[in-house]
Amino acid sequence: MDVNSEGLPMSREITITRIFDAPRELVYQAWTDPKHVAQWWGPHGFTAPVCEVDARPGGEIYIVMRAPNGMDHAMNGVFQEVVPLERLVFTNGPIDEKKQPEIDGLTIVTFAEHEGGKTKLTLQTRGTAKVDYAARFLQGMEMGWNQSLGCLAEFLART
Repeated sequence: MDVNSEGLPMSREITITRIFDAPRELVYQAWTDPKHVAQWWGPHGFTAPVCEVDARPGGEIYIVMRAPNGMDHAMNGVFQEVVPLERLVFTNGPIDEKKQPEIDGLTIVTFAEHEGGKTKLTLQTRGTAKVDYAARFLQGMEMGWNQSLGCLAEFLART
């Protein structure tokens, strides 16, 4: 396994499964409608003042997350596969101020009907650091996605 100068792994892969108390159509829309995505994307306390989502093969995703301290964190990617109500596959990763990738990532999100009108969401994501310091970002990947999915659950409960 490749490691950076601090001995941290340069790549990481995680899978998270959640059951949302919302119909599959709504959960899918929450991932594909930029007005919805802007309401939940990012860890607790973050906002998404810029949120562009073109959920079609070849369409781009570009989100700027603003941390509670006011610092902006941009990410971008491209949708590779879009199967309405079932599956999204997109590249993703943080970019620096020159829009250069810091991490090459790929995320697969699947949506399945679950008993009682709920939705089972499975998120598989992997990332490889493109620069030494980005290996630290990978250490927080699971926590960040779990917090984002928690924000999604809160958004769905309000919707």
